Amino acid sequence: MFALRRAAVAAAPIASRSAARPFSILGARLSGAVSSESVEKNIGPGAPAGTVPTDLEQATGLERMELLAKLEGREFFDMEPLNMTHLGTVKNPIVVKSHDAIRFVGCTGYPAESHDVIWLSLDKSHEHDRCPECGSVYKMDFVGSEDDHHHH
Repeated sequence: MFALRRAAVAAAPIASRSAARPFSILGARLSGAVSSESVEKNIGPGAPAGTVPTDLEQATGLERMELLAKLEGREFFDMEPLNMTHLGTVKNPIVVKSHDAIRFVGCTGYPAESHDVIWLSLDKSHEHDRCPECGSVYKMDFVGSEDDHHHH
């Protein structure tokens, strides 16, 4: 039986590998588009051989940035609810800070809980965004870096 298996494996055609890779960041690293400092900060060192890595050793990207911020005693992501002291207007919108170019915000109206949650997509290219239910106006304050690309 083992002889038949070896013969079948030997007779099977070997798949040729493509010379082109579908995705690579090596070119970006070599071109200088990605600084070595940001790469080292966003990629953990990994675990020593034969050990299980900790979260900090294996985390990359935004997760790593969040863990490093917590080690410094601060929050990287603002998880507090928006302070709805007024109904946002075009002249006095509700300002939402964001590290990304697009952020989702749940509006519950003014005063709070006056309607069901309606999720709005705030975009940094928009002057402002408006809730279709209550008319409250939101404006994004982009605090991120134009060079950060947190795509998965």
